[in-house]
Amino acid sequence: MGHIGWTPQAANAAGKVRVLGKSREQARSLLHDALAVQEAGGFAIVLELVPEQLAAAITDRLRIPTIGIGAGAGCSGQVQVLTDLLGLDVWHPRHAKPYADLRGAILEAARAYAGDVTAGTFPGPEQTVRMEDGVLDEVLGRGDADRSGDVVPEGIPLDRDL
Repeated sequence: MGHIGWTPQAANAAGKVRVLGKSREQARSLLHDALAVQEAGGFAIVLELVPEQLAAAITDRLRIPTIGIGAGAGCSGQVQVLTDLLGLDVWHPRHAKPYADLRGAILEAARAYAGDVTAGTFPGPEQTVRMEDGVLDEVLGRGDADRSGDVVPEGIPLDRDL
């Protein structure tokens, strides 16, 4: 699968995250690169941050599918970064659409949890497992046999049970 336009691995050369292919030279270069990927045997190509008209024109000229990310609706398919789609970051790129506000939901849940722990209300009876008090008494040496005056072997109760 090829990848043209803005590519993370070319960030140093391209500088900041920005749309590539707005000028005549860049647009021709991207069209040439897309055709080269196809001719080299690529099964598909990602078009990232490419003007929508150019992305549609490239898609029309290729026999392989194009996957757009910030390249408009004229591509064969679309991809989004999951953290953008789920709304996990404060900032999201212009081409991304958060479909949820999981960042807000996660922060709200973490604050509620911390508040319950601080207040001593978590864990509560619903989240706690208890044992029979009589069993605990026997484990701690407070059982009927321990109170009867019988001689208890040396060691902690657990050692006696083993």
